[in-house]
Amino acid sequence: MSSAEKVRLVRPSAEYREPYIAFYKEWIDSGEPMVPWVIRKDPSDFDAMLDFLYSQDSEEKLIDSLWVPHSTYWLIDGQENVIGAVNIRHRLNEKLLLSGGHIGYGIRPSARRKGYATVQLELALRKARELGIGSVLVVCDRNHIGSEKTIRNNGGRFDSEVTEEDGSIVKRFWIDP
Repeated sequence: MSSAEKVRLVRPSAEYREPYIAFYKEWIDSGEPMVPWVIRKDPSDFDAMLDFLYSQDSEEKLIDSLWVPHSTYWLIDGQENVIGAVNIRHRLNEKLLLSGGHIGYGIRPSARRKGYATVQLELALRKARELGIGSVLVVCDRNHIGSEKTIRNNGGRFDSEVTEEDGSIVKRFWIDP
């Protein structure tokens, strides 16, 4: 996993415009679901996308009582490519407690199965602790074996399965500090 050892999480910025657009385009071209949800935001107006990513990163900035503050980070490799993205919810509301969790993360299609997800989640857990989050809830689709392994590799202990409104089943895991 030598390639995954040279990565870091960064806050989104204009410095990574081109690498992020390549990340986004690869994901769009793959036709796969985009995870975490924040990467679905079209980056063609890059400054507006950055404003969106920072628009609710604290309690004071929330404009909708159904939302929680959240922070987004990009996983950058040694060549300054955007390899993945992670979204950390600072607290949970009822919906997130049931099936969303504190952390959503994804790795671009061409970089999967190389250990990046495990390292990205490990780094995200550190950020969550810096935000004062104790036990962290992480969820994955029931049939997403790779994601489940990533969670378990980071100390995740199975809690339960939940059936979402659309009928999909998610597994819930807690990771303690």
